[in-house]
Amino acid sequence: MGNLCTCLAPKTTVKRKQRPTKRLPNPGPVANSSNRWSRIRSGSRKDKLDDAMLQEQALAAAILFRQHQQQNGGAGLPFDRSTSLRYSNGSKKTQLPRSSSSRARSLTDPLLQPHQLVNRDVKLDDLETNHFILVHGGGFGAWCWYKSIALLEEGGFRVTAIDLTGSGIHSFDTNGITSLSQYVKPLTDFLEKLADGEKVILAGHDFGGACISYAMELFPFKISKAIFIAAAMLINGQSTLEMFSQQTGSNDLMRQAQIFLYANGNDHPPTAIDLDKSLLKELLFNQSPAKDIALASVSMRPIPFAPVLEKLSLSDLKYGSVRRYYIETQEDNAMPISLQESMINSSPPKQVFRLKGADHSPFFSKPQALHKLLVEISKISST
Repeated sequence: MGNLCTCLAPKTTVKRKQRPTKRLPNPGPVANSSNRWSRIRSGSRKDKLDDAMLQEQALAAAILFRQHQQQNGGAGLPFDRSTSLRYSNGSKKTQLPRSSSSRARSLTDPLLQPHQLVNRDVKLDDLETNHFILVHGGGFGAWCWYKSIALLEEGGFRVTAIDLTGSGIHSFDTNGITSLSQYVKPLTDFLEKLADGEKVILAGHDFGGACISYAMELFPFKISKAIFIAAAMLINGQSTLEMFSQQTGSNDLMRQAQIFLYANGNDHPPTAIDLDKSLLKELLFNQSPAKDIALASVSMRPIPFAPVLEKLSLSDLKYGSVRRYYIETQEDNAMPISLQESMINSSPPKQVFRLKGADHSPFFSKPQALHKLLVEISKISST
């Protein structure tokens, strides 16, 4: 999300006939940034392997899409599910959890050793819950969790990745979202339908932090723990916009990347915020693999504007009764570490974990390390 306080800066109204959009002045490209999509790929062995990997992933996605159409009675039906449900098949696997990334791992995100694996020291039946609900951040979708889903499911956990309204494959127009309750409805609908006595672990990234906070106030008795991953962790009466305003003027990169959409005309407030694709790498994925940046560049959608303006109503009795944990990303260009620590100090969680070398998207840049922390938090007893 970044510093959204710039959204309220005075603007000169410009009437246009084409789709109304407006962006903040861009003083020029960030040093050392480049549009990696316009580069001519070399014929090296590594590049060919990367191309083959991308082709295989695209083919797999096409096959799944075709299967969904056939199951619904015809190729003309839209693929508009708002929730992606993924459960383990219950079989015992001896294969070790692996990340879907084929990149060389850094020293801060090594391949997990056998003694570190969840299967070695976690008895899933002894946990309060082994069901994770993953909630994406602004502009993302359930697709961004693909590595975390694979690692958790291979460890025997149940995983549900949610597409919030107008995100991922949810078909709603982002510009038509007028409230936070409308935006988080796929999440609240899912929680409402949980069986009596069933609990889940909520994990929210970026603006998803505000979304899980909203859900915690509504369904505290259905949530075992809440994990904020480089996420907006607000206090009562605060909006996401106000929280980001604490960093006024400190994030020039975000100011350059923001593109405001005015679906109702330039004389009305913005309806959504888009991000300049050429700046995605530096802003959100400065430590992430190239293929994940490519995935994001074709999958990210605009961020609805109205929900970031809405003040949350959070009570000690409900929201405050859910145990909160925060995961810091220490190489984050979109949500600087100073802002993360400011939120932590304003509303201290039960425990803070740190991901060294992680950018704003640790599910891409540090999937193994993030997985280890998620499992560790799931093991923390309520007593």
